[in-house]
Amino acid sequence: MKKILYIGNKLAVHGKNPTAIDRLPAKLEAEGYTVITASSKRNKLFRLWDMIITTIKNRKRVTMVLIDTYSTQNFYYAVIVASLCRLFTLPYIPVLHGGNLPIRLKPSNGLSDTLFGKAHINVAPSEYLLHQFRDAGFHNIICIPNAIEIKNYPFKTRPSITPKLLWVRSFSELYNPLMALEIVEMLKRKGMDVSLCMVGPDKDGSLQRCQKIAAELQLPITFTGMLKKKEWIALSKDFDIFINTTNFDNMPLSVMEAMALGMPVVTTNVGGLPFLIENNVNGLLVPPNNPEAFVNAIEAICSNDVKARELAKNARLKTEGFDWEKVKQRWIKLLND
Repeated sequence: MKKILYIGNKLAVHGKNPTAIDRLPAKLEAEGYTVITASSKRNKLFRLWDMIITTIKNRKRVTMVLIDTYSTQNFYYAVIVASLCRLFTLPYIPVLHGGNLPIRLKPSNGLSDTLFGKAHINVAPSEYLLHQFRDAGFHNIICIPNAIEIKNYPFKTRPSITPKLLWVRSFSELYNPLMALEIVEMLKRKGMDVSLCMVGPDKDGSLQRCQKIAAELQLPITFTGMLKKKEWIALSKDFDIFINTTNFDNMPLSVMEAMALGMPVVTTNVGGLPFLIENNVNGLLVPPNNPEAFVNAIEAICSNDVKARELAKNARLKTEGFDWEKVKQRWIKLLND
């Protein structure tokens, strides 16, 4: 089997949310591949240096390099490592992440032209990014969706739906957690017996802001901080509706997981989410920055148990197509070509 180098931010060991580099290498190794990874260094400069050194050291040992590629500062990790790969004539595959990544595809961005244009191929985890890249003129791209192990997600049929809300994400302005508080406040004013649990670590101070406002307004909101996947899956049994308030997104794993667990999902209609959620079929899509639309959608779900169960059932069927046993065939084909 081939030896692969996987470059990305392997920071779950430091309490960060697991990313692709924390999940995919183990799955590939179980299929017989040898996977070398970098980097788990906490400091950004040390992490970049570790990525560079690991690439240089293993340039003759590996046959392919996978590079997790984001839109923020980490974008430059991918640019630098890809440059080394081209220097060593080593094929590389950017693995694309983040609904905001298309901002890097502006016509004047020569770094993107080189990084993506000279890649062996680019891997998009959603049809959304696939279309965005093709529209920007990149045709060396395929879609391999994020995968889950469906057996780890027990489907719960909810005989009745109440406004017990669950939100699972990093606390960042990008994901608009403050709007979740607005939704709760509005439902409370309507006399509904609402509660909200918000799960996730802080990224930019948003968690503290949310906690402060929730306390001031005496909102029925619980903040758990970051939980391990098994912990929040167990917690989900106590809640009926999953809300996703983000302003930018690609194909969020937490939404896929909620769908697999049987929770009706209400989410903003941004980025790749319309490619995951078909409105009124396997979830409800609402405009971003519109708490009134969220409230209306939540009320609609709570007032129609039959419809809620239909949404949940269809959502589970959708996520079964993302089971690793199915998705892995695409990775194996790509890596063996």
